[in-house]
Amino acid sequence: MGYLLFVTLIQAFSFSLIGEYLAGHVDSYFAVLVRVLLAGLVFIPLTRWRSVEPAFMRGMLLIGALQFGVTYVCLYLSFRVLTVPEVLLFTILTPLHVTLIEDALNRRFNPWALVAALVAVMGAAVIRYDRINPDFFMGFLLLQLANFTYAAGQVLYKHLVARHPSDLPHYRRFGYFYLGALAVVLPAFLLFGKQNFLPEAPLQWGVLVFLGLVSTALGMYWWNKGACLVNGGTLAVMNNLHVPLGLLINLLIWNQHEELGRLFFGGAVILAAVWISRLGIRKPAIAH
Repeated sequence: MGYLLFVTLIQAFSFSLIGEYLAGHVDSYFAVLVRVLLAGLVFIPLTRWRSVEPAFMRGMLLIGALQFGVTYVCLYLSFRVLTVPEVLLFTILTPLHVTLIEDALNRRFNPWALVAALVAVMGAAVIRYDRINPDFFMGFLLLQLANFTYAAGQVLYKHLVARHPSDLPHYRRFGYFYLGALAVVLPAFLLFGKQNFLPEAPLQWGVLVFLGLVSTALGMYWWNKGACLVNGGTLAVMNNLHVPLGLLINLLIWNQHEELGRLFFGGAVILAAVWISRLGIRKPAIAH
């Protein structure tokens, strides 16, 4: 639990740092690439290359590509058309994606999850009912892809570690995660990045260093390690705890003039979608 709480605090600050200092000022693909490279510099030297099963390596490469590579490219792109509070609220839906993925892996179907998805879209519309446009919905869809790949990474990591137990510490096998992320982020930057849109101010570089070494290196490692130590219900709650903390930080420091009524009403609708998605989930029977 301690790992998850610490990362939650980091995430709460990170969303505002991205939205206020990087989005619209620094190329999104470059920002994500720097984060991966810095985190890789921390973990690659610690990685054990022998005595690690090839299946585990492949699994970690996939998880890194999904949970960081695709997730953060989509997240940074969404900041182009969404405000920080909107991005935070739309990430509430991560547990819905966790539910869908777990159901798929266990060959279950929960119709309430589809109802929840519709309710979530309604909540998004409430927040921007007077300014709904294609860009807004594109940002919403980008975040749902980010939520899905982030959730998939968590679920797959937990299953992968259980399937391939090892006496090695987690950090000795975590460097593959960043190699998987790099396999997505580097081609994305080379193909779509704007090399004339790089950081200029020292503050922007400082934010990137913090996000790379703290949010990406320690944050991703501690989050996945912590996810293996708690049950699914606790993980779902922790996935959303960064939202109220992040909103509080952003609204108090940067966005004092945000329309709170509409924001919180739409957020309540989205939160209801998460609750709806939990309906129909069978609780395991308690052995006597």
